[in-house]
Amino acid sequence: MDLAASEATTLERPPGAPGGPGERGPSGRPRSLWSDAWHDLRRNPVFVVSGLVIVFLVLIAIWPSLIASGNPLSCDLAKAQQGSQPGHPFGFDGQGCDVYTRTVYGARTSVTVGVCATLGVALLGSVLGGLAGFFGGGWDAILSRVTDVFFAIPVVLGGLVLLSVVTSSTVWPVVGFMVLLGWPQISRIARGAVITAKQHDYVQAARALGASSTRILLRHITPNAVAPVIVVATIALGTFIALEATLSYLGVGLKPPSVSWGIDISAASPYIRNAPHMLLWPAGALAITVLAFIMLGDAVRDALDPKLR
Repeated sequence: MDLAASEATTLERPPGAPGGPGERGPSGRPRSLWSDAWHDLRRNPVFVVSGLVIVFLVLIAIWPSLIASGNPLSCDLAKAQQGSQPGHPFGFDGQGCDVYTRTVYGARTSVTVGVCATLGVALLGSVLGGLAGFFGGGWDAILSRVTDVFFAIPVVLGGLVLLSVVTSSTVWPVVGFMVLLGWPQISRIARGAVITAKQHDYVQAARALGASSTRILLRHITPNAVAPVIVVATIALGTFIALEATLSYLGVGLKPPSVSWGIDISAASPYIRNAPHMLLWPAGALAITVLAFIMLGDAVRDALDPKLR
């Protein structure tokens, strides 16, 4: 008995639940978990709005010159702290740099850090947690104790300690730090999902028919255990963007001449009374970005979890 991944996913849905064995797609076949989730997501206004915001952020992160023609490092001290002017709708910061241009270019840093950190955390945590949940025994016990140690480390304090000795102004030390302290959460989610999935009847049937451990793990367990990992990783992406801004604000994340919302917020905070525009625009862009990814994660969670229907 060799169930395809799309067939196996229908076994997880309770009888009568939307998208279960009784509901069929346009072709007349029962919809799988993924096709049913996409069917719901397309009709969810939260997903549509957050998705459009994220697509826009990704576009300006890749091609910021589409909407900002200036240079974020080009400054004129004679215009320091001045408000909105023709061609400079957000005004100027304390160094005379165009706030609008720096806000647009700051999206590149935030999206790069968030995506790279999320991919690293999801890959490392899923592999370690999945193997621990599948094989159990000593490997599972060791990984559980290691994750306990990492959970005991305060993230911001860890960043202050580890990143304070880094002199690089690139995003990679920050990404590496986030992966180092972020994988335990994904690992535990993946471990629990694999333990649940391997107890299902189709896994036991495949094992009884002589399927190898590798085939069972990749063919039957992974497609049914990856959904909670995707949900947590999507929400964590927004968290990583906020964490990068926090570390940059504290002076241990990205450093000038890098362009970052956290750096701009840190530089503008002493002048919030005299020139609030210096702080409001990068802080607003950061808040909208984090909110968009959190909303996207909530919509994906609702679509992938039949119990929430």
